[in-house]
Amino acid sequence: MSTSTSVPEFAVISGAQVHDVLGGQEKLVIDLIESAYRLHGDGDTVNPPSYFLRFPDRPSSRIIALPASVGGDIAVDGLKWISSFPENVASGLPRASAILVLNDRQTGYPLACLESSIISATRTAASAALAADWLTRDRARPARLGIVGTGLIARYVHAYLAAAGWSFDDVGVFDLNPAHADGFSGYLRAAGQPSVTVHDSAEDLIRGSDLVVFATVAGEPHVHDPAWFEHNPLVLHVSLRDLSPEVILASTNVVDDVEHCLKANTSVHLAEQRTGDRDFLSGTLHDVMTGTATLPKDRPLVFSPFGLGVLDLAVGKHVYDQLRASGELRTVPEFFFELDRYGKR
Repeated sequence: MSTSTSVPEFAVISGAQVHDVLGGQEKLVIDLIESAYRLHGDGDTVNPPSYFLRFPDRPSSRIIALPASVGGDIAVDGLKWISSFPENVASGLPRASAILVLNDRQTGYPLACLESSIISATRTAASAALAADWLTRDRARPARLGIVGTGLIARYVHAYLAAAGWSFDDVGVFDLNPAHADGFSGYLRAAGQPSVTVHDSAEDLIRGSDLVVFATVAGEPHVHDPAWFEHNPLVLHVSLRDLSPEVILASTNVVDDVEHCLKANTSVHLAEQRTGDRDFLSGTLHDVMTGTATLPKDRPLVFSPFGLGVLDLAVGKHVYDQLRASGELRTVPEFFFELDRYGKR
């Protein structure tokens, strides 16, 4: 006997709604990201390889598809579709734009389409703040933060570190565009950071920082000298391609997912190509959280997060649930229309 299953409503969730839901919820989102990482480490997710759409006539641009499924209390399937067009910045438009589609786990029907550049920035920043916490539990807590690259991701990472209780004696800034570095410095001061230093070079910033965040659009390594890291800082290598294999191989390396990080010519992928093995990896963030990874203290510590689709789903499902509970979910009437097997009579 067949059973009747209702068709889910389909909602469109704007960036303004996403922003309103997530504003001020940094600690909750960090906890949500930790839960998603634990589910992933325990095997309660499906996170296939990301798919890159590249363009021969626009080599600096790309669009990436990240399909995923996450279980536990999150319980949703979906896809993030995110573009990176660096030339947008020159015209005043953000580099990245994205949508996230959530699918019902019972029927497979799409539940919602969410503006996702904010979700992507949020999950990236929450992942970085979570890693900074776990990776410094056996180390001195950094007092000097240095940020290389001053776009949206850098702003969100700083905001999430601050919301998680981090404070710094000084925050260093470096960007190839001096105007962007000055603008980001203004943001930091407005956010209450008492001491901000704009550096003339990445080397000066790195040597003067205990915690270094790379949030650039670099497509290949531009930091090559391991000596810049001889003071053994913690490095949140969010943009993935800034460090040469020499720097990676001179460091202790933690990733969010081994198979995802060692591809697409990330710095750790280049190190694997150089050595022919993965012995330079100490483990994943999940390994650190569960106590199965040993991290030497006498080397730089580099965290390279490829960014998992399950994290986007966790944040997106939270936004969806909050809006649904508050009655603010905006559904599209008759979005699914051809629902009768033999047509309407």
